[in-house]
Amino acid sequence: MDNRLFTAVKRTATALAVFVTGPAFSAVLYTQNFEVNPTASWTVNGGPSDEAANFFFDYSTVGISSAPSALGTRGMKLQANQFNAVFGGMSVSPNGQNFGGSYTVRFDWWANFNGPFPMGGSGSTQLSTFGVGTSGTVTQWPGGTQDSIWFGATGDGNSSSDWRAYSPTAPTRYADTAAGIYAAGAVAGSTNASDAYYAGLGSNAAPPTQLALFPQQSGTTLVGSSGMDWHVVEIAVGLLDVTWTVDGLLIATVPLLDDTVNTGNNIFFGHSDTNATSSTDPNDGALLFTLIDNISVTDDAVAVPEPGTLALLALGLGGFVFSRRKQ
Repeated sequence: MDNRLFTAVKRTATALAVFVTGPAFSAVLYTQNFEVNPTASWTVNGGPSDEAANFFFDYSTVGISSAPSALGTRGMKLQANQFNAVFGGMSVSPNGQNFGGSYTVRFDWWANFNGPFPMGGSGSTQLSTFGVGTSGTVTQWPGGTQDSIWFGATGDGNSSSDWRAYSPTAPTRYADTAAGIYAAGAVAGSTNASDAYYAGLGSNAAPPTQLALFPQQSGTTLVGSSGMDWHVVEIAVGLLDVTWTVDGLLIATVPLLDDTVNTGNNIFFGHSDTNATSSTDPNDGALLFTLIDNISVTDDAVAVPEPGTLALLALGLGGFVFSRRKQ
């Protein structure tokens, strides 16, 4: 083999190696950034109490800055049990979606609650919720029928269980001591915001504009709580389990086998109360909500090479063909 042919073959082998091992991105199955009103493309599943969903909410009106994953200040605002004092919750799902195999749901999440901080005002302890494997037609909330694997967190950190995982498997909400579920450990208190595992979260102040509009939003949130800050969330469905991470911190892992009802492969986002009381704060409608923005679902089983990788592969193959023609 002459030097030119050897060089071409070596170049091609290198390109093939990069093709196999180099960076790749996953195929995008679904996206929603809420910058164009998407209300008609979502299904709202209400619970036993009053709820509200605004799919085109301009969150800059309450001082919240653009979410980290993209520009724009429109998002999905979700609320529950504002007036009726009935334990309840709600969920919403995109119409007609069916995600199978290995995939990841990514989104920006903000939990807003009424102050003053850190303890919060009347009725401030509520849940932001999100999950996978639902039919998209059954309300997912703590007191309802579970048809999915899902997760929830309080904004104010004032529950005995602030970071939660659920599935249709009894008793539906996994206890702190459930083996292998919570990354903080299978010990009492591992789902409470006070656990040291969550210490990198919390200690947030309300946005200055929100504080100016509502002076009650003073102080800073509890260490370990999720409220009053943007978080990048990933729910990854693998071959054996579903993982939940917040800002790169693993929170919980649930076995896929625990989704015992298999009603569908849609996703959901929701908001729930944690008890039967409603807030008496006159500003709760403006301040107590879950905010979701910049949703994407990617197929992790379909890895597409980066454009640079494809170019390198073409260059190597081209050199090989040219060298062969010169023989």
